[in-house]
Amino acid sequence: MNNEFTDKIWAYSFNDGDGKDKKLLGGKGANLCEMTQLGLNVPPGFVITTEACLDYLAADNDALPSDLMEQVRQQMQQVESLTGKKFGDPQDPLLVSVRSGSAMSMPGMMDTILNLGLNSETLQGEIKQTGDERFGYDSYRRFIQLFGKVALDIDDEKFDQEFDAIKQKANVSEDVGLSANNLKEISERFLQVVAEQTGRPFPEDPYEQLEIAIKAVFNSWMGKRAVDYRREFNITPDMAHGTAVNICTMVFGNRGNDSATGVAFTRNPGTGENKLFGEYLINAQGEDVVAGIRTPKPIDELAGEMPEMARQLEELRQKLEEHYCEVQDFEFTIERGTLY
Repeated sequence: MNNEFTDKIWAYSFNDGDGKDKKLLGGKGANLCEMTQLGLNVPPGFVITTEACLDYLAADNDALPSDLMEQVRQQMQQVESLTGKKFGDPQDPLLVSVRSGSAMSMPGMMDTILNLGLNSETLQGEIKQTGDERFGYDSYRRFIQLFGKVALDIDDEKFDQEFDAIKQKANVSEDVGLSANNLKEISERFLQVVAEQTGRPFPEDPYEQLEIAIKAVFNSWMGKRAVDYRREFNITPDMAHGTAVNICTMVFGNRGNDSATGVAFTRNPGTGENKLFGEYLINAQGEDVVAGIRTPKPIDELAGEMPEMARQLEELRQKLEEHYCEVQDFEFTIERGTLY
């Protein structure tokens, strides 16, 4: 079935997907659709279905369903018109994150790729748009490493060695102490790692990057970790069949001290106390919170640093509980005073 043209819908925008259909859109994708349709400030994006994953895995030629990338391009055009940015545009580039998400939560199945769409040209556009060279190179080195590890199967250690060498040379212990020039050199070394490990230069074409990333997410469904996890927890095809791919506009928590990222529960999961519970980091991207590189602050402290954001989070907490009628956990990003 893989190569004949079908009139199947492989991709649904967050505005159109059925938030109740977790089997088709995965848990994360379904919730992104539902929250978008509730009117919450979710960055624009779309979900590629679990059916596309199964179709791809059933084919023996490593080809995506024939009209999938055409539908992806159509969805990207919608995202472009919602954001005013263009994917691959050297002046004002649209960058996206790529995440897996099956009907059942399967931790560690697949890491997220952030900042996809950066290349030597769009990087300069991003720097020009933000007026912040350090931010540009910081985003670029994160992208090369995540893409290298997740999509190209390169061992993390290869990147970490280069990163540590520059930190030593610059005589800094924390990532935040690195200058734009340090991060530029790290990016160049990372590109070298990719070329050495794969025998090919890092892909510059954003649509090629996206296609490689989509295949990597689909392949992770049959990766050892995911297969073992399903066996261990008796997750049958009836419960979760294939993984969806969530493609979402990047918003940046690392744009300065009016930006932040965090994770929170609508109430304390340990005691049940009816107040927001979680942690956040100022001027950071999501993986910094999870990776334990820096120590996050308890969410209670946000009111002192960003009172308006704390007020909006409280409002969000009430909306989520009223809608879902049970405790919710969620991730949030504040980019220059706007909550996503």
